[in-house]
Amino acid sequence: MKILHIDQNHPVLWSELSVLGYENTQGYALTREEVLSIIDSYDGVVIRSRILIDRAFLDAGKQLKFIARIGAGLDAIDTDYAAEKGVTLLSAPEGNSNAVGEHALGLLLNLLNNINRADRQLRQGLWQREPNRGHELSGQTVGIIGYGHMGKAFAKTLRGFDCPVICYDIKPNVGDQNAHQVTLEQFFAQAKVVSLHTPLTPETEFMINAEFIEKFAHNIYLINTARGRSVVTHDLVAALERGKVLGAGLDVLEYEHSSFEKLHTQELPEALKVLLSLDNVILSPHIAGWTHQSKEKLAQVIVAKIQNHFPIK
Repeated sequence: MKILHIDQNHPVLWSELSVLGYENTQGYALTREEVLSIIDSYDGVVIRSRILIDRAFLDAGKQLKFIARIGAGLDAIDTDYAAEKGVTLLSAPEGNSNAVGEHALGLLLNLLNNINRADRQLRQGLWQREPNRGHELSGQTVGIIGYGHMGKAFAKTLRGFDCPVICYDIKPNVGDQNAHQVTLEQFFAQAKVVSLHTPLTPETEFMINAEFIEKFAHNIYLINTARGRSVVTHDLVAALERGKVLGAGLDVLEYEHSSFEKLHTQELPEALKVLLSLDNVILSPHIAGWTHQSKEKLAQVIVAKIQNHFPIK
């Protein structure tokens, strides 16, 4: 079985697949056009996010049996057409969920305690204690939107903080010992911290907008380690400026390229310029699931899934 690797990943992926008898081909530097010209020779392809897997790609891959994504989201793949073509999609949310949960917690604790702001001020010679008096997480109701692998991992990190944790998900009965599942109306009424852990779908794209934010009974802190295009930046900035959103920790931004490797920086939108200027906003460059440990775990999960679905006989 021949596998084309479009993106570079942890070496354990290549080595373990080779030991199991799969034939690996490196395509790290290939352009999309070059990939399309050879993909019909491969049974499987391993990707991150560099190349869009659309109808043209799937039509070119005449003998493709699977597409394995080193990561959680499948929004760079035309999933409906892949299903129509009989191509199995494999992803690895189990591989970096712990990393995402820890990063979300780090963003939240930083916001509640003004750590980044205090650090910047102190480096400028400003000793500002009272303006940086923080808030304890204990007693704050944390609401998680999307209670899959990532949401569950974040809830797990909260177990020692003596804070109520609730979750909202379109799937029923996903709550567990770490988070009580509630209706959306109950979520709006109770949450003081909102952490987003949803995939990018037509239902979640730009879900966090002015109307959505206004429905919360409390002023909230917002954490987003999911997808940037789930949040309308203009509406978030407006809510931050008037205090409806007390602070935001964003690992992802609306203006990322589809590969998630960089921003559209030709001309920064005005909303992003304002966001960058606010001292109650913490930003990181889509690295929540990007730890040394998760890189290897992601590879190991994909190896196991390829072997399970398409074993070498």
